[in-house]
Amino acid sequence: MSTVTREQLLIVTPHSSGAVPADLLREMLGDDLFNTSRREALLQRIFIDGDPYTDLMYAVPGARFLAASWSRFAVDLNRERGDLDDNGVIKLTDFDRKPLYPAGYTLSTEAREARLRRIWDSFDAQIKRELSGSKLMIVGHCMAPQGPKLGHDTGTPRPAICLMPGTPEAPTFPQHLWPALQQACERAFAEVIARSAYQEVRIGVPWFTDTLSAAHHRHSGIPAFGIEFNAGLYLDGDQPRDSEIQALAGAFEQFADEALGLV
Repeated sequence: MSTVTREQLLIVTPHSSGAVPADLLREMLGDDLFNTSRREALLQRIFIDGDPYTDLMYAVPGARFLAASWSRFAVDLNRERGDLDDNGVIKLTDFDRKPLYPAGYTLSTEAREARLRRIWDSFDAQIKRELSGSKLMIVGHCMAPQGPKLGHDTGTPRPAICLMPGTPEAPTFPQHLWPALQQACERAFAEVIARSAYQEVRIGVPWFTDTLSAAHHRHSGIPAFGIEFNAGLYLDGDQPRDSEIQALAGAFEQFADEALGLV
């Protein structure tokens, strides 16, 4: 009987970057690109409105790991390539619906395609390469403590952790293993959750399906699921709590091993 090892686990963090290519940053800022304080303020806002520090929390020694190079506000890699919604693959506002671009900005069809070809296509190809020989893919995120203005659950409190294994009709991770996956998560994160204001590991709250998991499970047949940490577990406003980031990283390492063992 073969042994499953961490080398067969692929972990992806599609929203961990706060970086924006300089040409896109100039579209957002105009000449303020050259104003250090305004440029850094925008980049900090973008970073915190993304999935801050998720690369630190989800990187497991020995596992395959892909972290996005660019912010979700350049291109959202966890959206379908053709998603034209406000919260789709290319966003014109942040999650509080504050504009990212000057008044009157429009994105031409040609510019949109060039941006997707440059960022979305290259990341998609990387995932496909790394999935070769993998047994499981986990997509790591964080979520706001309650639903933002740009979202389907505006104002609704969220659990400590959300697992996204697909829907019963279209699972991306075997449905008969969902209870075991949830229990493994509850065990691994019990201490972190116990000392927080956020409780419960839930499946499908606020989302059942992670887009990357669904797309690449459909492409490869490899089991996949997404996981969301409530940002309140490790942030005070926009300030990180280093000890909790480290604790979440340790708990995730335990959970990832158990999840890999299930498949």
